[in-house]
Amino acid sequence: MPRVLVTGGAGFIGSAVVRHILGEPSFNGTILNIDKLTYAANLRALDAVSADPRYHFEQRDIVDWPAMRQVFQDFRPEIVIHLAAESHVDRSIDDPFEFIRTNVQGTCNLLHAALETSESTPGLRFLHVSTDEVYGSMEAGRSALEDDPYRPNSPYSASKAASDHFARAWHVTFGLPIIVTNCTNNYGPWQYPEKLIPVIILNALNDRPLPIYGDGGNVRDWLYVEDHARAIWLAAREGEPGSNYNISGDAECSNVEIVNEICSVLDDLRPRSDGRSYTNQIEFVPDRPGHDRRYSLNSDRIAGSLGWRPSVNFAEGIKRTVEWYVENADELLRNTKSAFAERRGLKQ
Repeated sequence: MPRVLVTGGAGFIGSAVVRHILGEPSFNGTILNIDKLTYAANLRALDAVSADPRYHFEQRDIVDWPAMRQVFQDFRPEIVIHLAAESHVDRSIDDPFEFIRTNVQGTCNLLHAALETSESTPGLRFLHVSTDEVYGSMEAGRSALEDDPYRPNSPYSASKAASDHFARAWHVTFGLPIIVTNCTNNYGPWQYPEKLIPVIILNALNDRPLPIYGDGGNVRDWLYVEDHARAIWLAAREGEPGSNYNISGDAECSNVEIVNEICSVLDDLRPRSDGRSYTNQIEFVPDRPGHDRRYSLNSDRIAGSLGWRPSVNFAEGIKRTVEWYVENADELLRNTKSAFAERRGLKQ
């Protein structure tokens, strides 16, 4: 009866992971979700599982060392899935130190609490979830491999790179069974409306400009969040300690292509009253500082060793995503903080 600790389980990816694990017919364990409940958290994303007797929630901050130590001592997790993080690049430009506190200090707190607990919990496994941004910008035709050097270019990616290195250090120095995953851009239902895809959908529906940085040519690979949740749970249980696994959606698109695709779906699903395309709302805005041109990951390792591959192609995933935001737009616009409408990351 495995005890699984998920940090950041009220966030976009974390809530998908919790839902996925509890949806597994063979799972007969217990999940403890700890989350600080920052602006980007949403417990409503867990409504479907909140009454499940296998699920428990505690509001905790991973930066609080005594609290983390107590959580580990009380719950004695056998699997730790660490997702709690500040994640928005623009916000990291505005306030780098919040990212250092949460992503670096918070991760170290969890690593050391896990190390202490491992003495009485043989076989404890710790999965640290990271990002493709640690590898920096990739030239055309090349995808980052797990053993490539790190070249982070934003305060966000630098904080995640640091936390990855600390995770490796706790494995090599202290013998803590650590697995690190690096994923491409996630999308899907319940993402907080500050990231590109939900911003574009909700701005379109609210007759606001659809902002695209620079010339719109920045390329990202897009991973449907439920595919990512499946990969995380697989790696947490079956990944080789000390290994890194890249997780890619195999769906590279430029930002302008993404926005045009969203507009096309909306044109069919919720046509504008004036009959014009939503593309008429597109507005190119000044690029953010240090904006990496292209991210790309090679995920052959997780495909070959663990048998994971994405199951949702981008055309289907973006259709599902747009439909979900259209169905929930009124509530999201009414209850979400207005910060997503602001232009962030302006510091030069």
